[in-house]
Parts: sequence; structure tokens; C-alpha cells
Amino acid sequence: MSQRRPRHHLNLESGRIDMSHGSGGRAMAQLIDELFRHHLDNRYLRQGDDHASFEVGAGRLAMSTDGHVISPLFFPGGDIGSLAIHGTVNDVAMAGAMPHYLSAGFILEEGLPLADLQRIVISMAEAATAAGVAVITGDTKVVERGKGDGIFITTTGVGTIPDGVAISGRNARPGDRVIVSGTMGDHGVAILACRNGLQLQSTILSDSAPLHRMVAAMVAVAPNIHSLRDPTRGGLATTLNELAQQSQVGIRLEESAIPVREEVSAVCELLGLDPLYSANEGKLICICDPADAEPLVATMRRQPYGEDAAVIGEVVADPHHFVQLRTRFGGSRIVDWLVGEQLPRIC
Repeated sequence: MSQRRPRHHLNLESGRIDMSHGSGGRAMAQLIDELFRHHLDNRYLRQGDDHASFEVGAGRLAMSTDGHVISPLFFPGGDIGSLAIHGTVNDVAMAGAMPHYLSAGFILEEGLPLADLQRIVISMAEAATAAGVAVITGDTKVVERGKGDGIFITTTGVGTIPDGVAISGRNARPGDRVIVSGTMGDHGVAILACRNGLQLQSTILSDSAPLHRMVAAMVAVAPNIHSLRDPTRGGLATTLNELAQQSQVGIRLEESAIPVREEVSAVCELLGLDPLYSANEGKLICICDPADAEPLVATMRRQPYGEDAAVIGEVVADPHHFVQLRTRFGGSRIVDWLVGEQLPRIC
């Protein structure tokens, strides 16, 4: 990032992004200085280089990249800024890693109000501080009006995996228990309601949240956790199909054990949707040895984002790698992969 000092301050109240903010000149330097570096300030950004040089602890590294194109940019329970931090922190945490550093790339559309951009960057800064991570390098590009839908954000995270931890989607074994950290479908239904202006008796909030501290507590109790995954796009159903395929196993679920908020269930029933396919941004799936299930659930329920943790099923031997659900009425059905997209632009 450039160290040049512009002469005039940004008009953050009524100003808008224009093509000069991506030109590499004075206006771009001003945007970086007064908005990005100001709010995301840390010793790495202050170096002013086009890269970040940083220290890591002993052990293996975990790295993840995620793009964020959610619409609308602001929604009940969060915005694209906090979502970008939480999404990448959680992807790194699903390796059992402790995230440390993030990079952020911004695609800004000409005409984006600077007030909105400042609100998003402040939200990112607050989310990063709360998660104990730092955005240490980044990039900004501007595209013409009509080609960017306001703002797109790409974040990359790096973290360290403790010795002895080997969590992977390949590790699920028959007999393992399947645990979720809380209620399913909150984020997807919150976005759906906001996007379509649904008038609900109670506001449904996105569950967007950082999960790495809960994962650290879980690993401390059960270092041999087999698999972790955050059920984002495609929800619980699609994520479990991914894990079943990756580990070459089947999974059997108990519908009555899966936590879903009443208001989420009601909206899904009204619109003919299935909450098991609705996205989550602050929940995780854990697959573990049966002996570890009870201690893990107890540990998760003591964490801020795990109060509703529950065992919802088990891993079984199945050459077809099906995910099956025993319904509340005693029947059984296949929970297949999501076909198409239940709700686009969800994260």
C-alpha cells in the first residue's frame, strides 16, 4: 500500500467511489490512507508495502480463501464486512487451527457511497479485533457502474494447527457421532426475509460469528476429532453429503434431534423450503468418536456460540454414501445434494 499523503480529506458523508479511486494515483492513496489503513490499522499495514511479512508459531499452517458477494450488503445480524472476517476465520478453524492473519481484496463499484464503504470497513475492523486476528495486507480495485453490485470482498486467512491435530473431511468412520453446534438455517432465512421484505412477528438474525475459540476448546477436550465443517452454502444437508462422499461412508440423522428455530421453520414451511438446505455462517458440524461426543457437546454448550449443540446422528457403512433422515413420524428419507441454488448470493 502506498505511503503517499493526499492533500484533501475524503468526503465520507456524501462522497462516492469513482474510477479515480482505483487508478493507482492520489485518490487511491487517499482512500487507502483515510479509510482502509485508518480503520484496519496494525503494525503490518503501517509498513506500507505491497506484501506482509509475519511471524507464525510452531506447527503446520492452515490457509483458506473465500469470496463474498452477498446481497444485500447489510442484513439483520451483520453485513458483508463482518461476514468476510467470520467466514475466513471459520474456514481456517475447521482444520482445528487458530487463525492469526487475514488479507482482504476489495472490488468496488463506481458510485458506491463512501459512507457505506466506511461502515463496512469499520465492521470488518471490529470483527477482526473481536476474533483476535489482523488484516495485514490487501488490494483495492474499482469497476465501472453496473459491473460490481456495490462491493465484493475476497479474504484469505492463515492459521496454525496444533501438534497432534489431524482434522479432515476424509476421517469420518462408521460408528462416529455427528454433532452440530446450534440451530440450522438462521443465516439463509435472515437473508431471505431481508431481501424479500418479509414482515415477520420476530426478527430472524444471521448467525454470522467466529467459531475458532469454540474449536480450540473442543480440540483441548478431544484432540482426535475426526472432521469439522461449517455448513454454509447448501446448509447442513449438502455439507453432510460432501463429508459422506469424502470419507466414503453413509450418515443417518434423527430429524427430532436437529435444532431449528421455530420462526425459521415457519418461514421455510410457508415458502416451501427446507431449513436443512439453508445456509449458516456461525455453526459447525463435528464428527467424532462416540466416546468423545458427550464431552464435546458439554464443552460446546459452555461456549458463546454453542449453547444449542446437539448430537444429531451417526456415521454408518454405506457403499452408496447416502445421507438418510429418520423423520419425526418414524419414516425415512434420503437427504440428497442440493440441486440448483435455493437462495443465490447468500455469502
